[in-house]
Amino acid sequence: MRIFLGAILWSLGLFLLSGLILTHYMLYVPEAPGIFHGVFVHYMIIVALATIASIVVGFVQVKRGLASFNQLRANLGGVREGRDARLGGDYPVEVQPLVNELNALLSDREERVTRALTKAGDLAHGLKTPLTLLNQQAERAKAEGQDALAAAIALQVDRMRRQVDYHLAHARASASGGDPTARGHVLTSADALARTMATIHAERHVAIDVHVSHEHFVRGRREDFEEMLGNLVDNACKWARSRVEVRSSLEDGRVVTTVDDDGPGLDPSLRESVLKRGVRADEAAPGSGLGLAIVADLVELYGGSIALGASPLGGLRATLSLPSA
Repeated sequence: MRIFLGAILWSLGLFLLSGLILTHYMLYVPEAPGIFHGVFVHYMIIVALATIASIVVGFVQVKRGLASFNQLRANLGGVREGRDARLGGDYPVEVQPLVNELNALLSDREERVTRALTKAGDLAHGLKTPLTLLNQQAERAKAEGQDALAAAIALQVDRMRRQVDYHLAHARASASGGDPTARGHVLTSADALARTMATIHAERHVAIDVHVSHEHFVRGRREDFEEMLGNLVDNACKWARSRVEVRSSLEDGRVVTTVDDDGPGLDPSLRESVLKRGVRADEAAPGSGLGLAIVADLVELYGGSIALGASPLGGLRATLSLPSA
């Protein structure tokens, strides 16, 4: 708006300046009225029409110039929302250098995030190798009849593995902004997790039903989404009597995924506390209490939310809400 106003004032100033010069000329040259008597009116009409035409043409040119900024804003929105990795389109020579710098900035940030994630992955791999050796020592101790020692080692190994997974997932989520195009297909992840959990909990004969739309995508890395949903499905399978359901819906630009079970449920007073690290509702269930804490932390980093409530199946309902891609 200020550019349009500036163009109009500039044209008006030129018009007034030309009128001022002509007026002064007529005042200081006595014979000027006689000279311009026959053409003055026509001259002024021509000047007025030329001025109006200049204003219109200038307005159109300014509007066309600003259209490139509207396109740039729309493309930036596409990058922010994950539809594009870089700024595309054709821009005027005045805007193209800015676009090139923004694309270079996006490339540099993506490379930095990739290197950071690679380092984190290498560190996790380096820690898991000695943990595997420790686990083998626990199995050897158990085979030699040292059950207490084997159980203590296995417990600590499990906790350390969960810590590694926790911090690796946390690092991935913290760096998720470096890859704006990352997104997870809810149905693909839910089906894969259902098959995995059905195998893990095969002795309990828990039926896992997936009712998820093929069109639902969450913004973020697939591994992190599966970390979140996998913890919820695993927890539901541990407590379910015979049935677990996974459903999804789209609400206000967010994908809401619910995990229901037909287990004993959870007392309302405990639903918030179990989302804190190290807190479990019942020590009889396997795990170190880090599962739901991972979910809560990742959800927060991804700008989502998680809530526990009563399930229509009679047990617990976990509701996971994440921005839609």
